[in-house]
Amino acid sequence: MGKPSTRMKKFWRGGELFVWMTASGVAISLLMVAGMLVLIMINGLGQFWPRALQQVTLNTQETVIGQLVSEETIPHSMTIESQTGQRRFRYRVGNRDQFGSEYRWINEAEIASMTFPEDLTFVERREWGPAYGRISLAAEGAAATPAGESALETTWETALRLVAQANQLRQRIEHLEREEIGSINYRIEKARLARQALVLKGGLDPAIAEADRRLVDEIVVLDREYRSKSEALEQLHKEASRDALLLTLSTGRSVRLSLDQIIAVSRPNAMNWLEKLEAYVRNLWLFVSSEPREANTEGGIFPAIFGTVLMVFLMTMAVMPFGVMAAVYLREYAKQGPLVRLVRIAVNNLAGVPSIVFGVFGLAFFVYALGGSIDQILFPEALPNPTFGTGGILWASLTLALLTVPVVIVATEEGLSAVPRDFREGSVGLGATKFETIRHVILPCALPGILTGLILAMARAAGEVAPLMLTGVVKLAPALPLDEYLPFLHLERKFMHLGFHIYDVGFQSPNVEAAKPMVYMTTLILILVVVLLNLTAVMLRNRLRKRFATSAV
Repeated sequence: MGKPSTRMKKFWRGGELFVWMTASGVAISLLMVAGMLVLIMINGLGQFWPRALQQVTLNTQETVIGQLVSEETIPHSMTIESQTGQRRFRYRVGNRDQFGSEYRWINEAEIASMTFPEDLTFVERREWGPAYGRISLAAEGAAATPAGESALETTWETALRLVAQANQLRQRIEHLEREEIGSINYRIEKARLARQALVLKGGLDPAIAEADRRLVDEIVVLDREYRSKSEALEQLHKEASRDALLLTLSTGRSVRLSLDQIIAVSRPNAMNWLEKLEAYVRNLWLFVSSEPREANTEGGIFPAIFGTVLMVFLMTMAVMPFGVMAAVYLREYAKQGPLVRLVRIAVNNLAGVPSIVFGVFGLAFFVYALGGSIDQILFPEALPNPTFGTGGILWASLTLALLTVPVVIVATEEGLSAVPRDFREGSVGLGATKFETIRHVILPCALPGILTGLILAMARAAGEVAPLMLTGVVKLAPALPLDEYLPFLHLERKFMHLGFHIYDVGFQSPNVEAAKPMVYMTTLILILVVVLLNLTAVMLRNRLRKRFATSAV
């Protein structure tokens, strides 16, 4: 009896049970993370694959055209004939502007037949989601006319040609709107603000009056150029809306689809594997590189990716100098005592403050107090329209810098404390001052620890949403913070963010069911952005560890 008891005591004292429990916890956590990533990838990446279009004929002779989304067993539907229960299928029938709903459930018992005709067409539109049916007419002109009169009898090649022409015309329209007309508007606004600045100076100085006359003449010329471009734009819009496709729906009714609202047409049932793969890669690239549309439920997320990465870089540039300097002072210069311990307690407690509190502080201090003061001093001619006195990417980045500075301070202090004492004593013994020792010896050896704090700060900042909602993030940003106009990087502009985009699409979308794949895909992109940013910092940290191998960091 004594020997088993002795072995049990040794087992408990050895801690092997806790080692196995810890290892099991880590393994379970990794499996949960891997499962979550697989779930996100399946639901996100799967939306870009060209799914087959089915034509379902019901027992009532009604015809339904759509893509099979999911299927399930009807609860409590087990009978003698069906031991496993009856099934029902969920189809995406599209044509939301015609049917009112984009999805429909069909019971298996209601289906008379199911076919996959090759002429079924998928039409991707700028609004109202996709349209499904058969292209019966490619109409060139203001209105579609019945076949056999003055219309062009449709062929698939004709439809593809018309859509390609419409896309080229849309690119010309976008270039005219954003580049040419946008440039004119920018110069008009700049001249208007310059006139307002002259008004604020006041006085009867002839030089001011002459400058004002020159600005008036410039605005007149720009207004004339603006009207000319607007007329050209109106002509392009008329040309774009002239052509149309006639689509026959599953109900047999034909609807006219203007080509200026059509992005692409395809026949998934007639595509081979290579064609589907090519379409998949093209759809994925468009998602990453284009702008959102249809209340963010369609299109791409490039502005959100750009805004997220730029915000993280600005936050890093703000938090690292202050965090490192604070840690160096607390560790190397400050006299250790109750006051320093109190400061450390305050820093640690800041890490636990809810992020929305930082958002409220950023709104009050950065936006209203600091930004409002900057407008009063530097941009009085623009008032009452605020320039910096409203939310922007600069204030959002500084707010997140405050949010993450405790992480950087703690990690930097740990890195500084890990530098061997012999390094300090040897440097001082060779005649170096304390500042030279910190700069040339201690900080290089502590860089791996500093970068660890940077990694943790970036990971937290990239996923925060609540502070951004108060300090500058918006549902849709009309222009990127970076363009060709001085000063090129416009820190006062509002921006889009992947985290807020997920919230907006998932909870504020008018078409929640259609937005689900967008939520999964945006989540996957956000994870990839965070991983790439952290991976870059990790690689740099590993190189520094090899360089300063004697450091214990």
